[in-house]
Amino acid sequence: MITVPQATKTIVERSRYLTEAISKGIINYSSLARYIKPELEHMLLKPVSEAAILMALKRLEKELQPKFVPLTIFQSAPDMIVRSNLLEFSIANSEHLASSFTRLFEAHKKNKSSFFVITEGISETTIIISQDLELQAKNALQGEEVLSQFSNLSAITIRMSKEISYAPGVVYFFLKSLAWEGINIMEVVSTYLELTLVLEDKDISRSFEILKRLFPLNPLV
Repeated sequence: MITVPQATKTIVERSRYLTEAISKGIINYSSLARYIKPELEHMLLKPVSEAAILMALKRLEKELQPKFVPLTIFQSAPDMIVRSNLLEFSIANSEHLASSFTRLFEAHKKNKSSFFVITEGISETTIIISQDLELQAKNALQGEEVLSQFSNLSAITIRMSKEISYAPGVVYFFLKSLAWEGINIMEVVSTYLELTLVLEDKDISRSFEILKRLFPLNPLV
């Protein structure tokens, strides 16, 4: 039969935010115990005292200490570049799609300052481009099945050092901060040393401020 500590751990580990708050010791255990008590009793099919839940939570805190703190890898705040006036197309994969993208890429090469990203999936491909390539994109994609199209997008590109490539939790470090503030990320695109977050225009200023606040003036070393 499942025990109170086991049931408590199951509930807590279901939420990454809750797990992190407990690991940092910044949560009110009494309030949390009252909050999860009904679900615990439902799982255990019997009454459970708040004292038993409190004990389980305090023991769990020791188990949830992070093995890695992403902030320690940053000797200084990374460069962050904002791009605006972006469009996104999602197209069903086809035999002729590669040649369509070749024509679009030729248009991009003539204007190297334009934004141009292609991500190929199993059944669909997404392109994110500057708005000044919209006409060329529509011409190049004639005859292709466009699954979705979004406009009024912007992007934040975070440029990082080589050491970041081997550091666990770095992408989560950025994404969870925006998710906590209720900001929707339309797309996440990465290369070796760059992480690009594509967002709606209305969220770009607030997102940039949130990401800047992740780095204190005197970072941990």
